[in-house]
Amino acid sequence: MSWSDPALVEHIDRPIVGIGNEYPPAFELDWHRHRRGQLLYAARGVVVVSTPYGAWVAPPERAIWTPGGVSHSVRMVGAVSTRSVLIEPDVHGSLGDASKVIQVSPLLRSLLEAACDIEPEYEVGGRDGMVMALLLAELACAPTVPLAVPFPKHAAMARKCQMFLDAPTPHDTIDQWSADLGMGRRAFTRAFRKQTGLSFRAWRQQACPLVALPRLAAGEAVTTIALDLGYESPAAFTTMFKRLIGVAPSHYRPTDGKPEKANGS
Repeated sequence: MSWSDPALVEHIDRPIVGIGNEYPPAFELDWHRHRRGQLLYAARGVVVVSTPYGAWVAPPERAIWTPGGVSHSVRMVGAVSTRSVLIEPDVHGSLGDASKVIQVSPLLRSLLEAACDIEPEYEVGGRDGMVMALLLAELACAPTVPLAVPFPKHAAMARKCQMFLDAPTPHDTIDQWSADLGMGRRAFTRAFRKQTGLSFRAWRQQACPLVALPRLAAGEAVTTIALDLGYESPAAFTTMFKRLIGVAPSHYRPTDGKPEKANGS
């Protein structure tokens, strides 16, 4: 697949174009944005996408949608093979104007693989155009899955959430967070749920895989990570992880490699 840089294909007069990339373990893509919306799928490995509005994680059989114009960075967990499509914002199947994680069915997976083998300037009325049209139709009905850690619009609350992802404090209470932010408990819980769509407890639980995946890939013990994240036992952590991710934490250990940085995705 020669078309690996989104900047090379965004201008092409087609509703959707595909690109593919191969990344070494722990690779990082610096903050950047695309004019088109981007669906990023890891055919192998796991990707974590961060935006000013939250963070999203996609293990196999999941993909992350980032709307056009939204700044984002991408972190690879393990060696990663990405299959990505860039979609014009007014095209049916563009998945809307909010970041999300979607379920990737076997058919959608095959279509994403095929899209990355299609030349960007394909014939819209030909076989390649029909493949792309079917891909858009599948995207339009793909279910959303809860592998997101949205940030509140309230700037101070969002900073507090980012601090948690950077250095988790799982034993902090709602009272501690609300006091740190100079808010009453009731006002904090009401605002947090309204702005994230999650309770404080549910938000922290969904944040755990984002925190755990890079540490697992670095070879850290499941027991250490589980205790650091406030779980009473590795078994309790594993149960949560399997429910949200679909596989046991040990599936992502060990991986060697140090982070690198680059632009684009």
